[in-house]
Amino acid sequence: MRFLLSIIALATMLLAGQVNAADATALAQKSGCLACHSVDHKILGPAYKDVAAKYKGDKGAEARLIAKVKAGGKGVWGDMPMPANSPQVKDEDIKTIVEWVLSL
Repeated sequence: MRFLLSIIALATMLLAGQVNAADATALAQKSGCLACHSVDHKILGPAYKDVAAKYKGDKGAEARLIAKVKAGGKGVWGDMPMPANSPQVKDEDIKTIVEWVLSL
């Protein structure tokens, strides 16, 4: 019985992760991020998988990327500037999107 409960708990956590990814993808779409970014290939901005690879293991990456998404910026991935996304995108939505990108 204990084993079965462990399997159910694990399945629930895995499904929750899938829902979070789906929610984050929907937020990215709604916020206009996917007009310039894709999960697996460069459009105008870098692919999200490339961003995740660049910052893998960097403990301060989440905070820096949240600030960059909010304020905009350029120079890290080339000369194409990324426009500021604040105040039109809520802070908690930016955090969710950045967490998702870094999880890829």
